[in-house]
Amino acid sequence: MTGKAAGHAPQESAEQPNPLNPDALEVVPGWGHEKLEGWIPELASEQEIRSALEKAFDYRGDITITRKDGTKIEGYLFDRRSGPTLADSLVRLYPKDSSQKISIAYSDIAALAFTGRDTAVGKSWEAWVKKYSAKKAAGEQNIALQPEPLE
Repeated sequence: MTGKAAGHAPQESAEQPNPLNPDALEVVPGWGHEKLEGWIPELASEQEIRSALEKAFDYRGDITITRKDGTKIEGYLFDRRSGPTLADSLVRLYPKDSSQKISIAYSDIAALAFTGRDTAVGKSWEAWVKKYSAKKAAGEQNIALQPEPLE
């Protein structure tokens, strides 16, 4: 026998209670997102480039990459591959004006801007519950979660 049936119960430490026990909390802490829309990060060091591109990967809107040759590409960054050097690392994106996927080496990026609208802003569970509660308090019937139209 294993588990609780065999008398193996998890030992709760009296000195260190688990502050993030979801059974003991009314609301479990969620994930906060930075407001990146409109941000143009400094790309002076290798670490700044890597950090900005990680944030761009997590961003839910379009970004604009300016290459070192001056060309600009706006689109949705859907993949990044980090290598030992900037030349070995790359991002992949869907350009706004094409269905062709583009790969760009980190070493070829001169500037980055978060230019597109963040499509997830205001769409948290808490925001939906607040809207739902307001509609319910107003006496509306058949309240449902409806997606917003895409641009």
